[in-house]
Amino acid sequence: MSESVDVSVVLPIYNAEKYLDQALSSIEVNSRVSLEIICVNDGSTDSSLTIMLDHAARDPRIRVIDKPNQGYGASVNRGFSEARGTYLAIVEPDDYLDGPMYDDLFEFACGFDAVGDGSGLPDVVKSPYWRIWMPETPDERRLHCAYFDRIKPAHQPFTVFDCPRVVQHHPSIWSAIYRRGFIEDANIRFKEVPGAGWVDNPFLFETMCQAKSIVFKNTPYYCYREDLPGSSSATRVLSLSFERWNDMADVVDRLGITDQGVRKALATIAFRYAGEAVGQGALDDEDLTRAMGEMFARIDEKTILSLENVSPQLRQLAFRLSGREVPKISKLGYLRGLVSEFAYSIRTNGMGFARMQTALYLRRRSSQDKKSETYEKS
Repeated sequence: MSESVDVSVVLPIYNAEKYLDQALSSIEVNSRVSLEIICVNDGSTDSSLTIMLDHAARDPRIRVIDKPNQGYGASVNRGFSEARGTYLAIVEPDDYLDGPMYDDLFEFACGFDAVGDGSGLPDVVKSPYWRIWMPETPDERRLHCAYFDRIKPAHQPFTVFDCPRVVQHHPSIWSAIYRRGFIEDANIRFKEVPGAGWVDNPFLFETMCQAKSIVFKNTPYYCYREDLPGSSSATRVLSLSFERWNDMADVVDRLGITDQGVRKALATIAFRYAGEAVGQGALDDEDLTRAMGEMFARIDEKTILSLENVSPQLRQLAFRLSGREVPKISKLGYLRGLVSEFAYSIRTNGMGFARMQTALYLRRRSSQDKKSETYEKS
């Protein structure tokens, strides 16, 4: 391998034998940039290590780090600490790439370096991703993510304050590359907890809120398998959502960010987590109810009232759980938002899927609203 490395790709790997060959093969397709692929074996007990070593024997760009199990955050931190690339990237071993993602994103970044000496390279290069919906079932489909064709800053490079939507959706930290010098200078590291632990959430806010230059290429490459059995999204304890939201809020507070757009994006995430939790019976659990109330208490009333993408009932619940007077909230803005989302879904993923998703969303929302109303009367 040459001394100069353009992109270092880190894979935190724990018992991923079923998907690992596909993940590595999809990364190896990148051929125009100088690439290193750092496989961090996090104490796997299956054949993952053998698969890594087999690939490393065929591709000199691959390095294998074998260590005891410490969790996702510690594994990525280890990979980052040994990386030599101008940019850093992350691939989760149960996902894969469609196309030369790192070739394209690195070359896209270089287009913003007018001098050509690296001094003008953006801190973050972001892209949308493919949702692999209902993976490994007869209904499996590949769909655009919720921010495809929606990140439209007035200029590039931009910052999170120019386009707060870049932090509003699924964290998708793996659909980007990060300039290593930026990560090191800002001293950004993953939270180290056992397992996966949803540590991608605070990392998203650390990187996007501290980046002085972000560029967005509206081309999806990364294929994210949603809700696989055993994944952190499928098995998480409900309270973890609120813990990680508080971690994100701590980042925003520590950085002294008062920008209303960023604050609204953060609040939108809070309501997304709360809605999911209410739908799963969180209002019957005193600890979860208290955790939601404490989360909502960190959001100012003006921001809650401004969130027309959140149902009036859920916003009223936020006032109630945080011990504040409950206002009347019009449904008009919320209904307009539903129509807009339906139109976007048709445009990006087709009428059939839009109708199905809207019906599912409305059923879930009806269940959440009924549980909120029942809580109000109890």
